[in-house]
Amino acid sequence: MNGELDILKIILESGLVVKGVLLLLIVASVLSWAIVLMKRKVLGEFQKNNDEFNKMFHEARTLRDVAEGANQLPDSPFKRVFDAGYKEFNRFIQDSGEASLKAHFQHFGLGSIERAMKKGVNDSNLKMEEKLSTLASIGSVSPFVGLFGTVWGIINSFTGLAGGGATLDAVAPGIAEALVATAVGLAAAIPAVWFYNVFNNSVGSVNTEMESFEQEVLNSIERTIL
Repeated sequence: MNGELDILKIILESGLVVKGVLLLLIVASVLSWAIVLMKRKVLGEFQKNNDEFNKMFHEARTLRDVAEGANQLPDSPFKRVFDAGYKEFNRFIQDSGEASLKAHFQHFGLGSIERAMKKGVNDSNLKMEEKLSTLASIGSVSPFVGLFGTVWGIINSFTGLAGGGATLDAVAPGIAEALVATAVGLAAAIPAVWFYNVFNNSVGSVNTEMESFEQEVLNSIERTIL
């Protein structure tokens, strides 16, 4: 059909600025999908490793057993939280000795151990949130980049129409290529925004689980001291 829309032809015949905008949006889209695939893999592995560590933690009899079992398990947010707390707990024993550990706990509590585990939580959050800001930026900026290409193309089209002698049929391809820029911008932005929200919710859920796990570790340390 003569009136059938040929996107590829429109892109190839577009102006230099619009082509530059489209190229930028395509690169942004490829980058966002690469981040999406990477984050799905990383967050999926973290959740699986968290489940394995949590199972081992509840099956172990002592903190020492947990520490030994942790050496056999892959990296996970739970493992980082436990390692940070257990290392601080061992420093207590080395510096004060087990005999004075109970007295130290009664006077000062487990503040330093709790702070150490908070650092483990923060380190895990940084790892899980890696690249998410890039995904958010692509989602927020891409529509405006596409809109810039659209505005530029429409200006060029109407400039030709205002010069005289041009018909609507002559400027219609320029308007079409301009609108394609907006469509490509939305195509790049929508998946980026969608998956950013999905991953952000996943990170929030894992963060809540880490805080609960942190309290379990503290309870286990208290029982060990008392």
